[in-house]
Formats: sequence, C-alpha cells, structure tokens
Amino acid sequence: MTQAAEAARTVILTVDDDPGVSRAVARDLRRRYGGSYRVVRAESGESALEALRELKLRGDQVAVILADYRMPRMNGIEFLEQAIDVYPSARRVLLTAYADTNAAIDAINVVDLDHYLLKPWDPPEEKLYPVLDDLLDAWRAADHRCVPLTKVVGHRWSARSSEVREFLARNQVPYRWYSSDEPEGRRLLAAAGQDGERLPLVVTADGTALVEPADAELAARVGLATTPAADFYDLVVVGGGPAGLGAAVYGASEGLRTVLVERSATGGQAGQSSRIENYLGFPDGVSGAQLTDRARRQAAKFGAEMLTAREVTGLEVNGAARTVRFADGSAVAAHAVLLATGVSYRQLDAPGVAELTGCGVFYGSALTEAPACQGHDVYIVGGANSAGQAAMFLARGAKSVTLLVRGPSLSASMSHYLIQQIEHAPNISVRTRTVVEAAHGSGHLEQLTLRDVDSGHTELVDAQWMFVFIGAAPPTDWLDGTVLRDERGFVKAGPDLTEDGRPPAGWELDRPPYHLETSVPGVFVAGDARAESAKRVASAVGEGAMAVMLVHRYLEQS
Repeated sequence: MTQAAEAARTVILTVDDDPGVSRAVARDLRRRYGGSYRVVRAESGESALEALRELKLRGDQVAVILADYRMPRMNGIEFLEQAIDVYPSARRVLLTAYADTNAAIDAINVVDLDHYLLKPWDPPEEKLYPVLDDLLDAWRAADHRCVPLTKVVGHRWSARSSEVREFLARNQVPYRWYSSDEPEGRRLLAAAGQDGERLPLVVTADGTALVEPADAELAARVGLATTPAADFYDLVVVGGGPAGLGAAVYGASEGLRTVLVERSATGGQAGQSSRIENYLGFPDGVSGAQLTDRARRQAAKFGAEMLTAREVTGLEVNGAARTVRFADGSAVAAHAVLLATGVSYRQLDAPGVAELTGCGVFYGSALTEAPACQGHDVYIVGGANSAGQAAMFLARGAKSVTLLVRGPSLSASMSHYLIQQIEHAPNISVRTRTVVEAAHGSGHLEQLTLRDVDSGHTELVDAQWMFVFIGAAPPTDWLDGTVLRDERGFVKAGPDLTEDGRPPAGWELDRPPYHLETSVPGVFVAGDARAESAKRVASAVGEGAMAVMLVHRYLEQS
C-alpha cells in the first residue's frame, strides 16, 4: 500500500454525547488534519465501539481516539478501556472538565492514557493541535502496520474450539472466529480440504492450515517462543502467573539470565480475571489481561526469555545445576529454579459435567465466552473472588447470573467490595447452600440438577452456560520425590520445613533454608503454589520479587 493510500485509510475518531461539542471537535480536527486523515465522530461509547469494529474489519488504521469523560451509560474511561482491545496502538486522549482532572489522572493507570485535554480547547492552535501533532508523530514512528490475523473455524459447542480460542486470546494472538456453519467458515474448510468433521481448523497468518492442533504446535505456528535460546541460565522460572512474571521482571532487571516457562499462557488465574480492584496502584481496577500484558512486556524489555506451551515434567539436581525437564524429553538447566506454578481450577465432580466441559461448562473462561452469553441465563459455581469477578463481568450482558454457593454466605471467602457490588447488581442472584447434582445435555449443556444441601431437595433448571470456580489445587505432582510438599500438594518452604530448628532430612548445607527456599537448595517457590500462601495477586508479585533477592544470596554463597 502506498503512503498516500495508507494515510487515506487512517482515522482520527472522536466521541462525545453532546452533538454540538461532537460537531465542534470534528470541525476543528478536519480543519487541521482533514487533508491527511479521515475524521470519524460518534455520539456515544457504544456507537464509537461499533465504528471501531467496522474500521477493524475493513483493515483501516486508527491513529488517535478522543473521548469525552462524562458520557451516560459508558464514560470515556470505560470506552477507552474497551477500545484498547480493538486498536491497542491508537493514541488515547480524554476530554475533561476542570472538575474531572482527578479522573483523568487515574485514567493514566487504567487505560494507559496518552493525554487529557480540558474543555474548552479554544484556541485549538494553542491547546489542541500541538498535542495532536505530537501524538500523531509518535503514532507514525511506531510500527502500526496491520497485524495479519489468524483464522479459527470451529463449532460453538466444540470443546477443543473453545480451548484454542482461549489459548490465542490469553497469549495476545489476534484471531478471527468463524462458525463452521457460516459461509466464510465453510469456504475456509473447503480451501483446507476439510469437511468439518475435525474441528477446529486454524489458518495462520501465513496461510498454513492446522487441523485440531495441539497447543505446542499452535504456539510455534503463530510466532510464540517455545524453544529456549540457551542450555543454561542463572534462573529458570516455572510458571507465568503474577509470581512468575514478578520474578522474571526482577531477575532480568538485576542481571540474571532468566527464562520463564509457561505451559499455557502467562497470567495464570489472575490473567483470566475480568477486573482486579484491590491491586495496589489501580484504584479503578485493572483487568487481568491488561496487568499480564504490561508485566510480560516489562519482563521482555529487561531481557527475560519467555517460553509458551512447554509442560514441565521433572526436576533434577545435577551437582550445582538444577535441571528442568519437559514433556518432549528436552531439558534446560540453571543455577537456581523458582517454582511459580500457581494452581489449577478443581474439577466439579458431578455426572455429566466432564462430558460437557467446553460445551457449555467452563473453568475460568468467562472472558472468552462472555460475548456468546449475551441475553442468556448464566450459572456460576463458587463463592470466592474469582467467582465474584466473573459474575460482575458476565452480568453486563447476560439476562441473569446465578451464583451457586455451597456455604451459608459469601463472606467466608469473597472480598467485601465484591459482595457489595453483587448485592447491588439487579440481575445477579445468590443461592447459598446449593450444589450442582448433575449436568444434562446432548452435545452441549441444556439443564442442571441443583440440590439444596440442607433439605436434599433437587430442582431441574434450564441452563446453557455454567462457569465453575470451586477452589484450586497446585499442579505439582511432577515434583514428587524431589521437593517436600504438604498433603494437598502445596510446596513447603523456609520455616515450614524445619522441625525444632532442625533443617529437613537430606539438607546438606550448614544454614537453614531461606524463607522461600524448598527442601532442595537453590530451588525456591513463590505464589499460590507455596504452602500457606496468601492467595492474592499482590502477595504473589511480592514473593516473586523476594525470591530473586534470595536467589542472589544463594548464588553469592554457592
């Protein structure tokens, strides 16, 4: 595409619910930039998002988005937060009144705001154009070329199709979804020589067709790193949740040759959260995906290497080296290892649930599946923060959301701020002392049998969507016989290893284990996988950073 043609397809978008203000902003923008850019205006956040999606489908570029802060139904910050997902490289400007400057400053954290302008902006030659000139220069200097999209053809009730979509979304790989029964989906299947019996079909950006690909193959084909660049490192971090990402940032920034190994996607359970509102420094909350993306970019900036879709199956002590073995038989070694495996959602043990997983029954997939839940009745099993966050997120579009809680109330395991939000949400209801007795459906979830724990009474309800958050267990079986764990599989460390001040059996050093050090010297643990951990994002990040300090101490004394 020529530079002139590209400029003609580049947009400056402005959104303001006041028609007069909207026209005035567009007029000033066209007077200055109309010869080089197309100015598009909208009068609500919803219509602006629709315009952005249409521009995306046509392959147009958006250089700058200007949004008024005080808009009904969806304010400017809420709009920009969703606009990021459509055009992440567009520069973002918030139009505010003087009284709203604190909100604008907060938006710098929430939506990576580039600038905020006070209204009125007259004269534009002094208050508007210099700001826009700088932002457009910065946008043109960046690599804003269209990102080729991966295409996924699947069925709505195909479990593997759902898994592939979640894998791509969580790894920030742009993709477009096509149902196998729509014209474009059928066309792609025919071009790949497939009849739709084997799904999903993934067509990568370079045109390669993959049928029912495993995560490792998919990761390699869409450009994710899967192979370590070296055989030996200072630090291997196993797990890419908040603890692992925190360790990768601090390890790499302090000069350690660091590699992070993740079996699925960075972020862990926190990365699947629709909004984390109690994390320090984000008073308006931050989505798990945004927090994860920032942490991943931060670690990469400092030189940390990140491998995806690599399952770790063993840990060995070879002299001073600590060797991590992968499922394919390969291995990587280091001076020190940090176990930051986090936890995996515990499976719901009820008839029919396993067979319908991915076909209406989901574990931690609320973000990926939310668009399909619009206007439907949704059931969420669980009473902790993950369940509460999913309920609030899904309630935005669902007809109703019902929380099924085994205990007598939410207060035992859910943060107070979430309980308050749920109580004030008109389409969320909470059924305590209620469990799922069975799931029913032919090919996809159709009904649930619910049982009252106290009376034993059962009830059959219609349901197409059920999301399960019933606690978690650490994926640490591969450590059996190497490091000490408690009866639930959580890794013991530091003071929890000693008895009467004595180090654990087999400990050969003349010092006790450091605070986050396991029963194997030079192997540390942080985050949810550690026994008696706090199970909070902030504490996991802090432990990841602390572990790096202890790794340095270990290396200095080795």
